[in-house]
Amino acid sequence: MSESYVQIDPRDNVVVAITPLKKGLTTSVAGKEFVLKEDIKQKHKFTLNDFSVGDQIYMYGVLIGKATEPIQEGCAITIDNVKHASAEFQDTKEAYHWSAPDVSNFEGRTFNGFHRKDGKVGTANYWLVIPLTFCENRNVDVLEGALSEKLGYETKKDFAVNTDALIEQYKSGASNEAILNTPIITTKEEMTKNRVFPNVDGIKFLKHDGGCGGTREDAIVLCNLLAGYISNPNVAGATIFSLGCQNAQISMLQESINAIDPENTKPVHFLEQQKSSSERQLIEEAVKHTFIGLAEANKLERKPAPLNKLVLGLECGGSDGFSGISANPALGYASDLLVGLGGSPVLAEFPELNGVEQELINRCETEEDAKKFSGLMRAYSAAAVAVGSGFENNPSPGNIKDGLITDAMKSAGAAKKGGTSPVVKVLDYTEQVTEPGLNLLCTPGNDVESTTGLVGSGCNVVVFTTGLGTPTGNPVAPVLKMSSNTNLYERMNDIIDINAGTVITGEDSIESMGEKILDHIIKVASGEVPSKAVLHGNNDFIPWKRGVSL
Repeated sequence: MSESYVQIDPRDNVVVAITPLKKGLTTSVAGKEFVLKEDIKQKHKFTLNDFSVGDQIYMYGVLIGKATEPIQEGCAITIDNVKHASAEFQDTKEAYHWSAPDVSNFEGRTFNGFHRKDGKVGTANYWLVIPLTFCENRNVDVLEGALSEKLGYETKKDFAVNTDALIEQYKSGASNEAILNTPIITTKEEMTKNRVFPNVDGIKFLKHDGGCGGTREDAIVLCNLLAGYISNPNVAGATIFSLGCQNAQISMLQESINAIDPENTKPVHFLEQQKSSSERQLIEEAVKHTFIGLAEANKLERKPAPLNKLVLGLECGGSDGFSGISANPALGYASDLLVGLGGSPVLAEFPELNGVEQELINRCETEEDAKKFSGLMRAYSAAAVAVGSGFENNPSPGNIKDGLITDAMKSAGAAKKGGTSPVVKVLDYTEQVTEPGLNLLCTPGNDVESTTGLVGSGCNVVVFTTGLGTPTGNPVAPVLKMSSNTNLYERMNDIIDINAGTVITGEDSIESMGEKILDHIIKVASGEVPSKAVLHGNNDFIPWKRGVSL
């Protein structure tokens, strides 16, 4: 795709500027020559013909807007001359046929993961500490202070000072010179290397502001989400803090865990403060139970697992005008490859599927799931309208600045992450992935809320495409950031894992980039290459309260 402009679909009546284009440039699109009547910014779109007020505008082969004023051929479409519009959809599906990609380059490949008793395989091995209510967040902090650094896990410090070494020298009668020559600085890297439990990747502390004070539905949804995290294959077990009087009761969380894992294959330790003799006794018990849990988790080692054990979260955020033509379709091809290998990619962010509903409905394998998806989309849209908003308000200022001027345009590009395979299951928020193949999961478009939901439904690795850059991560699953353009990759290389900008420059095709993505996923899943988000300790966790969040 090394051209200076491109028509993505032959049905499109707008064209994407791959490079900045000057007024007066003679262009040729689909056999038609015309002259640009104004400068066109990189990533923005210009018209193939004249538009009158109300004329429909198509991109990616779907309706993405309507003209609000006359627009001449060869002019830019902007938020001033175009408004959001999306195609209507039916609740019933039409026939759909899929041709699976060639997976021969990956047949027989494995990743080294942590095998759980329930048959799932983790790409990491974590212990969780979770409060059932925000009232217990302080006790979570105390536990973190008592365990993380001492056991060689994540620390906010760049180095540690070992004052104990000086005290020992002094007590032994050492000279001032000996004390001055005693090394007492331990680097962050050295602290990590000296982990007490080398097979445990970390202790993760899932603080939140829920559990009480909201609706009863909020408490149920929170317990379902937390149960999903405990049951995630990347988790060995958990320590749970409860105050005792909150809405999110221990019994509710236990029921949620039992619904996912009836055999209760993981150790979960519940501590209720209002039944404890003192806060000190509560913390002491929590430290000891967690230490024993870590010791048990440390007995597990990575072993080969087939690629069908990968549950891949498909996420995007900080999207730009290139996201839908490089990073997202390349991730979509990797998704199709994984489906062909028996794995389970998961496409979420329902506000960012607006306008492509009919395509996804047609791809549903069953009428039941087709109706479920359309019902969830209609309910979500109605909820947004009820509070004076709507899907049309989804694009952020950053999206608009970089060429995504309507939600339908943004959605059509975002949906490319899901590839072209059939939809095997439609899931509401917190429902678990159980079917191999492409799953649809209802989450907000909000980056962290959506990523939190993906991992809560069972994803053991996430790929997050971005055109503007983001440090987003997750406490439990590695989140790989992929840039849509090379400029971003070079500027923010410290937080971006993969560069799909090579699709724009023509160095890669969608297919070759998709294979590179899957290969990188396998390396991360095996613990061979850490994701940048894990290296930086980006542990973003925001439960969705089912209010309107775009």
